Amino acid sequence: MARYHGPVGKVSRRLGVGITEKGQRILQKRPFPPGQHGPSARRRQVSDYGLQLMEKQKARYMYGVLERQFRRLFEQASRRSGVTGEYLLSLLERRLDNVVYRLGLATTRAQARQLVSHGHITVNGRKTNVPSFTVKVGHVIAVRPESRRRNYFRNLVDSGELNKYRTPDWLRLNPTELTGEIIALPRREDAEPGINEQLIVEFYSR
Repeated sequence: MARYHGPVGKVSRRLGVGITEKGQRILQKRPFPPGQHGPSARRRQVSDYGLQLMEKQKARYMYGVLERQFRRLFEQASRRSGVTGEYLLSLLERRLDNVVYRLGLATTRAQARQLVSHGHITVNGRKTNVPSFTVKVGHVIAVRPESRRRNYFRNLVDSGELNKYRTPDWLRLNPTELTGEIIALPRREDAEPGINEQLIVEFYSR
């Protein structure tokens, strides 16, 4: 399974936003770009192209998507009527690994991706080990019955943490059964904050 394995702290500092919770913690400690000059380095003025590229990279790293996958998602969004940028974010939110993360079954998207790729997750009762699978309204996401016996999932239920977890409005969670249902399409405000999708559209429209 292809995914980014590099340093999240360095990328977060370069982009000025935490691409993961770990990246956010590192950025809070060292809120300046990476490099030997550290906080004393003069920031260069960024061109329009540079701003567009950074915004694309920001979204790509946040959702853990490689460049080729991201471009395919943009092409899919651009063929739809409506606002391309908003539909692109909707497609990113509807990736199976992101849905597992949004349901609270994993603490990070990387962990959610691992749960999916290791075959612990089903969609409508069928084992689905493709993190990029796009869910639709009405799909039911669940932990496989065989996997529920594992300590990780037993602890999720026994701890009661999921009972306190607040899922987005487009998802419905059953914390006891470890299942979730897609009850609506995600809206713009349901996506990661701080992403300017218009700049991404401009990047690919050059």
